[in-house]
Amino acid sequence: MRMIALLLLAAAAPVQAQTVDHSQMDHGAMGHAQNPMAPAADAAIPQGTAPPAPTDHAADALYDPAAMARARAAMIAEGGGMTYSQWMLDRLEYRAGKGADGYAWEGEGWIGGDINRFAVKSEGEGAFGGSLERAEVQALYSRAIDPWFNLQAGVRHDFGEGPDRSYAVIGIDGLAPYWFEVGAEAFLSTRGDAHLRLEASYDQRITQRLILQPAAEFNLAAQAVPELGIGAGPSDIELGLRLRYEIAREFAPYVGVNWERKLGDTADYARAAGDKPSATSLVIGLRAWF
Repeated sequence: MRMIALLLLAAAAPVQAQTVDHSQMDHGAMGHAQNPMAPAADAAIPQGTAPPAPTDHAADALYDPAAMARARAAMIAEGGGMTYSQWMLDRLEYRAGKGADGYAWEGEGWIGGDINRFAVKSEGEGAFGGSLERAEVQALYSRAIDPWFNLQAGVRHDFGEGPDRSYAVIGIDGLAPYWFEVGAEAFLSTRGDAHLRLEASYDQRITQRLILQPAAEFNLAAQAVPELGIGAGPSDIELGLRLRYEIAREFAPYVGVNWERKLGDTADYARAAGDKPSATSLVIGLRAWF
């Protein structure tokens, strides 16, 4: 055992002799004065907008610049600059309520790219065995103002019962936080009357195919329009709850309930015309897009 202890002491002695006093070393000269992973104290943080895209391309030195420009344009188009289109028939439904049963539709189509699009919207309703109560068509220019919202402007034309009327339209729609689909539109008619429409809906996914959608629409008029049966102030509100089953993403039948209520002077105009200011309907319909 004594021999083993002497051997261990002999092996440890060189290690102790090589011990270095690091307190006398110039760490700054060796580049260890600060954490190499930390940013330099005097490093400027970039501010403002991104720099412009480069205009010089290395490939142009080896190949025909015109041919390379065409290749870059094709790559940009295939990577997001293409023209797309979609038609969404959000609602096509049969409404069963007290009195005459009715029908309603609401849909939108568009063509364009990620930023600029031409859009067409339409909605309306009527009663079976009677005339078309109301319908509208909008033709709009739509421009994305951020990844979530589009600014829209164009024209709207109404027809059905009562006089036809045309409007200038400006609005915004998109996806709000927590996945609420929202929209607001302001209308100014050729007769000078102004209106505001607010809409919101939400898709609550129960299963991968079963979706419950609450929806609301609120209309406001800046002044009374007696020939259209619209009073000044809040004119009407519509609430709906629809449960749809997506047989495929593009094809989904649904059932639900829809409630409409005319407000204020608009309700008085409805009573004077012999109509009820509110109505509740059971609905069966189809949602489809392509």
